[in-house]
Amino acid sequence: MEPDISIERRPTRKIHVGSVPVGGDAPISVQTMTNTDTCDVQATVDQIRQLEQAGVDIVRVSVPDMDAAEAFARIRAQVDAPLVADIHYDYKVAIEVAKKGVDCLRINPGNIGREDRERAVIQAAKDYGVPIRVGVNAGSLEKDLQRKYGEPNADAMVESALRHVEILDRHDFPDFKMSLKASSVFMTVAAYRGIADQIEQPLHLGVTEAGVFRSGTVKSSIALGNLLMEGIGDTIRISLAADPVEEVRVGFDILKSLGLRKKGVNLIACPSCSRQNFDVISTVNELEARLEDVNESVDMAVIGCLVNGPGEAKEADIGLTGGTPNNLSYVDGEKSHHITADNLLDELEQMARERARAKRAERERDEDQGIILRD
Repeated sequence: MEPDISIERRPTRKIHVGSVPVGGDAPISVQTMTNTDTCDVQATVDQIRQLEQAGVDIVRVSVPDMDAAEAFARIRAQVDAPLVADIHYDYKVAIEVAKKGVDCLRINPGNIGREDRERAVIQAAKDYGVPIRVGVNAGSLEKDLQRKYGEPNADAMVESALRHVEILDRHDFPDFKMSLKASSVFMTVAAYRGIADQIEQPLHLGVTEAGVFRSGTVKSSIALGNLLMEGIGDTIRISLAADPVEEVRVGFDILKSLGLRKKGVNLIACPSCSRQNFDVISTVNELEARLEDVNESVDMAVIGCLVNGPGEAKEADIGLTGGTPNNLSYVDGEKSHHITADNLLDELEQMARERARAKRAERERDEDQGIILRD
């Protein structure tokens, strides 16, 4: 279903992280970070390929030293996703990976060191046509800012960000994106609001160290949801103590809930009650697991009874409403056929896959004709 209210996004400069545009009129991209040992090339490649299957747009890889930089070059040669190198402390590593085909350099102003080191990184980014992500983190602010403010807060984060924007401006380097992350929802939101009208560059949203899967998803959804509804944010990362694939899924779910991306199956399901004519909870959980590999946009409503079922089903691509003796399916808002309880999962999966195939074929025809569609 189309959102009732469209979100007017903050105008920003567009940059490119490999083949993925960030900012401007580009779709909000979803990224995550590998948690394997970068020097274990095969494990890292395997994880990135899993993330690619989940639909990730951009992947960040930690590159802490020169050994990891050498491993990064071998990883880069084996995967398709744009890769961001996460650099801390040793600016020489940033320069090295710029030579090895990195798509973006992530540096933390609080620990990269003196301005001459930042200047060297900027020059390498210029030489190899690589954008920079300046990552301000409440937990690693510059020491003088810690003394000035006494404790991390949004004002300190914005001052840190602007300090390094000034350096980038002085060296005529506009192709950067900015993040201002804290583990606090309120500090994160305030910091992004504080920087949003002071720079033209895209913003990378995230709540750092958000927590385990459930609580981290809630914190990230509240913080990023507030900002995205205000039009703030061009790329997001959901930081969870969980499988990075789950970060990607949650990221897309947040964007889908706001009508900002339409990637994969959007399951609309009732919470279930005594009126249900089939086991809604087990059905939708199994459907979600079966359809994780579908990347085309498909809205599917699965409602357990006839009270709200027809209304929801008629608004979705594929709909199901519980009934007696059999459940009634809908396609494009029109009644289709009855489905028995013992065949429910297989038929719904088949219907969703058929709709996804049809949408993919339609999209590919449009692309062949030069019509660019955005999800």
